[in-house]
Amino acid sequence: MIELKNVHKSFGRNEVLKGVSASICKGEVVCIIGPSGSGKSTILRCINGLERYESGEISIDGVIVDSEKKSIGMIRTQVSMVFQKFNLFPHRTALENVVEGPIYVKKESKDSAFERGRALLVSVGLGDKEDAYPPQLSGGQQQRVAIARALAMQPKAILFDEPTSALDPELVGDVLSVMRKLAQSGMTMVVVTHEMGFAREVADRVMFIDEGVIVEEGPAANILNHPKHPRTKDFLRRVLHPI
Repeated sequence: MIELKNVHKSFGRNEVLKGVSASICKGEVVCIIGPSGSGKSTILRCINGLERYESGEISIDGVIVDSEKKSIGMIRTQVSMVFQKFNLFPHRTALENVVEGPIYVKKESKDSAFERGRALLVSVGLGDKEDAYPPQLSGGQQQRVAIARALAMQPKAILFDEPTSALDPELVGDVLSVMRKLAQSGMTMVVVTHEMGFAREVADRVMFIDEGVIVEEGPAANILNHPKHPRTKDFLRRVLHPI
């Protein structure tokens, strides 16, 4: 469903992605792990056209991702993104944040959008918060609103960019619980995360990226329990057994 072929991306003289190739199948959950600055988030931003890559090719269901073509609008409705810092509109209620895309981008009727929006807030455990504004919500609640907003577009896939890293530790569980249910429902998910327990439990595959290249990838249990590459072993030792 999502195909990357030899993708290169630079910011000025800093080459962040150095020939990344990967395939993500429909219904698959892929977790991308690696140190800060390794290119993990840039991969997601290139997939949905938020960043333009210099060379190589990215396609979604056979449609080339090119931020300068009209097709990028269609791609962004099919591949939603959940950001680290929520990116909610602070002056709109939780429900208004959820229905914004369907109404203004997909031209869905307000009645239909609001009905589904309320159902989505219930599904993420926030049925009683539809009239609350983001500043009135905890970080975990805001992130669950952001997930409901992503789902409101009825996407084929959702990209998660470190969705729990901005949360207090006690709030992480609620967000991961929603993501587990999504994975179980068959949603295609690409997740940049430092939550190794979540990756071990939910991911079909794990990709370890370092310095702009995919160093090692495979089934979650293989990569997390029996990594082969020395760099992967060192990273996991530091993450799983910090001094």
